Amino acid sequence: MHRILLIDDTPEIAELLTFSLRDLGFEVFASGYTSGVNELIVEHRAEAVVLDCTSYEMSEALFDAIRNQPDYAQLPVVIISDTPEEADASLTERKAKNVLLIPKPFTGSQVGRALAQLLESAA
Repeated sequence: MHRILLIDDTPEIAELLTFSLRDLGFEVFASGYTSGVNELIVEHRAEAVVLDCTSYEMSEALFDAIRNQPDYAQLPVVIISDTPEEADASLTERKAKNVLLIPKPFTGSQVGRALAQLLESAA
């Protein structure tokens, strides 16, 4: 069972996505937006992170915080965005690896498939 850290600033969406991912066999630890994302990765021994924040800038800041920590430079990350063009351009500019972008609206199954794909290629 893979351990996933879910960062979502909308509690209702976090709850629904947590249930969906657990049904797909993931162990999920959810949190609201936090600058302490790396501490949560350590605390929960997360193998991947899902970022779903209201604005892409919030997800971008968390993604950068993760990638700037050498131990997590290759950690699989799924970013859910309501501005996928902006997010894609930003990730391309960063030459981001081990990251998949899912546009809103999304389903739990889409997020689960993205996580499975990233975790498989990281293995």
